Amino acid sequence: MNPDDLAKEQHIMVVMRRVLTTIIREITPQPGEKYPLSEETVQDIKMCLGLIVARERELAIESGDSPMERPYYTDEPATTQIGPFYEKKTEH
Repeated sequence: MNPDDLAKEQHIMVVMRRVLTTIIREITPQPGEKYPLSEETVQDIKMCLGLIVARERELAIESGDSPMERPYYTDEPATTQIGPFYEKKTEH
């Protein structure tokens, strides 16, 4: 698979996972309310998410990335901060 196809498939996986999890968040009822989806549909969604995660890992390995690395968009704000590095001074 060429790098452009690989990046495109990785992007598709990220979008699919994001859409499914957004739908789940939006339809999750308040405590005590009835869940709108059947148990079969819930299981199907879980299976889809599992397949997406498995394929994301395969694509990460194929591209040389860490399989545990979370996919991200290049325009996402950084979630980590890099602090200054101080070199220990040695006495001469």
